[in-house]
Amino acid sequence: MAKGAYHFIGEAWKNPKKKLKKLYREKLISLRAGEGFEKIPKPTRLDKARALGYKAKKGFSVVRARIKRGGRRRPLFGRKGRKPSKMGLVGFTHSMPRQSIAEERANSKYPNLEVLGSYKIGEDGQHEWFEIILVDPSAGEIKKDKNLGWISENKHRRRVYRGLTTSTRKSRNL
Repeated sequence: MAKGAYHFIGEAWKNPKKKLKKLYREKLISLRAGEGFEKIPKPTRLDKARALGYKAKKGFSVVRARIKRGGRRRPLFGRKGRKPSKMGLVGFTHSMPRQSIAEERANSKYPNLEVLGSYKIGEDGQHEWFEIILVDPSAGEIKKDKNLGWISENKHRRRVYRGLTTSTRKSRNL
């Protein structure tokens, strides 16, 4: 059976440092110069975006998010005159994956949109970048869509905060 374009895009992105050396390096340089959250006209990984439900029509938005890598440091509140090593300041991990954190922050930045899904597009020593697919549930094209009309119902509002997106369900072992 003949393989389609999305198959080859996916194969190239399985190991981008090896197969897309120069392009991946240039992409990381441009990502570092960008903002923490920025709307982009179209997805970088079309195969992943389409698999998550992205369509090139009104009501869809793609946002690129930058999240810091590394552990979490607790705030230094109420620790006066005590031994810090016994109080637990550093060396803590987040209770949820970075991808879920990126989805929540994107939904906070764009509260009128709902998160459909997200995927990783790159990382360096300090940051990790994700692309989040957002849908406008009040858009007519989305309400009429037989595959995506469900997201317009009230019970699906703010689903990212209730752990109902794909990445969060995966981390919850559902």
